Amino acid sequence: MTDYKQTLNLPQTDFPMRGNLAKREPEMLARWEALNVYEKIRRARAGREKFILHDGPPYANGDIHIGHAVNKILKDIVIKSRTLDGYDAPYVPGWDCHGLPIELNVEKQIGKPGAKVSPAEFRQQCRAYAESQIQRQMQDFRRLGVLGDWANPYRTMDYSYEANIVRALAKIVKNGHLHRGFKPVYWCTDCRSALAEAEVEYRDKRSPAIDVTFTVLDEGQISERVHLPEGMSAFPAGGALEIVIWTTTPWTLPANQAVAVHPELDYVVVETAKDSTVGHRRLIVAQALLLDCMARWEVSDYQIIGFLKGADLENVQLAHPFLERQVPVILGRHVTTEAGTGLVHTAPAHGLDDFIIGQQYNLPVDNPVNDDGVFAEDVPYVAGEFVFSANQAIIELLHERGYLLKQEAIQHSYPHCWRHKIPIIFRATPQWFVSMTQAGLREQALSEAEKVQWIPDWGQARIESMLQQRPDWCISRQRTWGVPIALFVDKRTGELHPNSVELMEKVAERIEQDGVQAWYDLDPREILGDEANDYAKVQDILDVWIDSGVSHYCVLAQRDELARPADLYLEGSDQHRGWFQSSLLTSVAMDGHAPYRQVLTHGFTVDEKGEKMSKSRGNVVAPQKVINSLGADILRLWVASTDYTGEMAVGDAILKHAADRYRRIRNTARFLLANIHGFDPQTDALDFDDLLPLDQWAIAHTLETQQAIVAAYQNYDFHEAMQRLHYFCSVTMGGFYLDIIKDRQYTAKTGSRPHRSCQTAMYHILEAMVRWMMPVLSFTADEIWQHLPYRETETPFDAEWYTKLSPLPEGAPISMSDWQAIVRLKTAVNKAIEVARNAKLIGGSLEAQVDLYVNDEWRSRLGGIGEELRFLLIVSKVTMHSIGDADAHAESTELSGLRIRVRPAEGEKCIRCWHRRPDVGVNPEHPQLCGRCLENVVGDGEERRIG
Repeated sequence: MTDYKQTLNLPQTDFPMRGNLAKREPEMLARWEALNVYEKIRRARAGREKFILHDGPPYANGDIHIGHAVNKILKDIVIKSRTLDGYDAPYVPGWDCHGLPIELNVEKQIGKPGAKVSPAEFRQQCRAYAESQIQRQMQDFRRLGVLGDWANPYRTMDYSYEANIVRALAKIVKNGHLHRGFKPVYWCTDCRSALAEAEVEYRDKRSPAIDVTFTVLDEGQISERVHLPEGMSAFPAGGALEIVIWTTTPWTLPANQAVAVHPELDYVVVETAKDSTVGHRRLIVAQALLLDCMARWEVSDYQIIGFLKGADLENVQLAHPFLERQVPVILGRHVTTEAGTGLVHTAPAHGLDDFIIGQQYNLPVDNPVNDDGVFAEDVPYVAGEFVFSANQAIIELLHERGYLLKQEAIQHSYPHCWRHKIPIIFRATPQWFVSMTQAGLREQALSEAEKVQWIPDWGQARIESMLQQRPDWCISRQRTWGVPIALFVDKRTGELHPNSVELMEKVAERIEQDGVQAWYDLDPREILGDEANDYAKVQDILDVWIDSGVSHYCVLAQRDELARPADLYLEGSDQHRGWFQSSLLTSVAMDGHAPYRQVLTHGFTVDEKGEKMSKSRGNVVAPQKVINSLGADILRLWVASTDYTGEMAVGDAILKHAADRYRRIRNTARFLLANIHGFDPQTDALDFDDLLPLDQWAIAHTLETQQAIVAAYQNYDFHEAMQRLHYFCSVTMGGFYLDIIKDRQYTAKTGSRPHRSCQTAMYHILEAMVRWMMPVLSFTADEIWQHLPYRETETPFDAEWYTKLSPLPEGAPISMSDWQAIVRLKTAVNKAIEVARNAKLIGGSLEAQVDLYVNDEWRSRLGGIGEELRFLLIVSKVTMHSIGDADAHAESTELSGLRIRVRPAEGEKCIRCWHRRPDVGVNPEHPQLCGRCLENVVGDGEERRIG
């Protein structure tokens, strides 16, 4: 028996089937670094139109988590896909380096500044700690396959960056947006510092809710204005007349300066019976809340003895329940009837609404609480008490004095410090603010936000809502590790030095040389001369959201390879209240325009059950663990395959699914590589017009797929791009084209037109596909790239989308729609063959012959293919009949006008191609070959073929 194995074109490649990514990826990373890949990309794109994605800086503290990995991978996908588009798309990573978390970690190591260590040494240790954290995080980000200017990242603690923060603040001052005020701000009693809105999170808290009465001092003020019920001739006298407030913060009552009512709300005076739970009293509450109040106080016997509008109560004087203080009733439109009594206890030092309305009435802003949340020593009844501990003392005092109507505990949402996870307070302190109204900042920011493309589009409504509602931005902090508010203020008046902007530039020059310590070492006489005795240096530091918020100025405007506004900011959805907003406000305050053209938001990671990840639950997925077990490309594929606009679920099962999808893509690439072994595209490739029709279709379909994938990348729809890539590999290639051409590729004569035709198509397909993969499966794409028979560049990272794909020409014998029909036909035939195989009628598909019973439309589509149809359907024979001739053996299909019968093929099996053909054995010298294989073995191998 003759061995014909040597006459076959069997696949051959050293591209491994197993990715073994966890081991192989670090080797590839080392190669990229040795090649200086990032710099090669920059040189390749020099002079091209720029695309600038500006990196929002992660905080330099702790190892990266899965959210960090998602963010950096998404950015890398954008940069790499824009590079394929032909843009010069540099990526400069950055880190946020100042702030409290670093301070706290350093405090644990060396103690608090001013105690065991000097503030200067403390700052130096903070700087060293931040640098160590950056190096750890950078290593992990690079391991993800993220390409960037890692040798020159930006750090907010770089001396030049710190100096430019001061310059950015100077521009904000120059444009009239800064002011100093004594206002209530979010205050953490553990940080002992003001907090930005973005540093506050809401959690459930159990608080005491109390109803408290304030006695009306001059009843005549009420009796003159009250409207009596029908039938009542005079306002009833008897006992004290009281208004009732409801509060969940009893500790704020020592700072009470007024009671607020809504001018347009209806209020009632209610007289309770002597034997009621509250006794015989005359109480004023909002009419809309009367029934709720009576139910809460368990009062069933009462009568309305008067009606008032809120406006009627203005300037009614009240006695504070336990302090020697007279307080007025004031009007405020912030008062609602959602809960309580419709009358609001007002302490301007402890609430923003209270402060704003208090300013209108010139109320004192009396803050009796120290930095640590403890009442000052001169505060009656609660001196030296922590605010929340003081609640009980105040409740007991109110009860003793008869002013407490009701006490109960409620569970409600309450602001907490995002670092310490403890309840915070509102506390009035002298702070520096960027005003939202001064110089029209709010209106300008809203106008600029409208010009930005927000992705998803709900981001616009979210940012606009936050801008409309946000108070003035408190930018001062009372801490050690940060950029100083480099201002000089008049010691007597507190006013800014008239030449503040010029002085800030001089300070910036010092900081550029020596860092922020230069401010603290600065003798004011060096800059102010004789004026030094009249001015003091501000000791507060800037909110860290200023640090990162001005990166558009400190990074984009300072680096030649970058530009502003940036084309894209890309961060998690929490940054609408963080970096997106701080960047917008500072850019508008400085230069009058938004710092970005597009803003893309991604969601947070959750576990496979949709639950938030936490160490206590044990459901945290560490990116380092995934990389070390599955490889970074699997993690990258999961990110790209997930709809990032919502919550992103991740876990072992989900990552296993990503690994399965990866194997399908990898195996497709391996098949293509194995079957272009020995193919030189520069000498062996056929022109498109010389390709067989099936190969022409494969290239044309690849072009259509590429156009869809490119559009998906450009629209940041990575999920769609990966779906199309996977479908292309598993269905279009694996389930159709590659399945069909195996016969021709293996059995055609080496170097013949049929052989070179499919090799040419596979080469073009692989050249295109490796580019589709590259933004996501970066390691695997480079591994494939190194196995290509011809490469114009050392890596795929400075390549562009493949341009050597062609559409089917007009008037092609088999149109794209005809090919789509053939794909559907093959699916239907495969199902029928599977039924026949399960019935033991046949073994493999080449043991079958198929009878197609078709209508005229199908006959028109398939008529020109003739005998070649068997190669497309991978059977030994196909016969086409009129559908009217179908008998009971012909099975119906899901396709209209088509029925199928599968039966055993006639003829002997060709030992070389396995087809069963009647011409097997015709040639006595090769009795085991069919005529086609005989031609390929001893002839020229140029037989006519479609597929």
